[in-house]
Amino acid sequence: MFRRTFWFSTGVAAGVWATTKVNRKLRQLTPESLAATAANKALETGQRLKDRAVGFALDVRDNMAQREAELEEALGIHDSPGLPEPRQHTAIENNRSNPKYIENTTYSYNRNEDH
Repeated sequence: MFRRTFWFSTGVAAGVWATTKVNRKLRQLTPESLAATAANKALETGQRLKDRAVGFALDVRDNMAQREAELEEALGIHDSPGLPEPRQHTAIENNRSNPKYIENTTYSYNRNEDH
């Protein structure tokens, strides 16, 4: 009797285990799950590419600064020119300070006036 109970329990446990594995695999193969997996992989790949690009840009910037220093030393340029002085006058005057453009308009915005 003990043997039958043992083998029955073993069969039930194996059936539960197999059913669980099959259901888990079926859930992984649904379209929603496949789409989510693909999206996660794409995000991970994008993050890795971004990290590599940022690292590359930082390396280029460091090497560029080093090379500039070498060239300045080789050419004897030690004083770098400063930034230009800020402008004293604005390039374009603000029309709000001069309201004549708005007040002296002869154009009518009424579209029904000519009809």
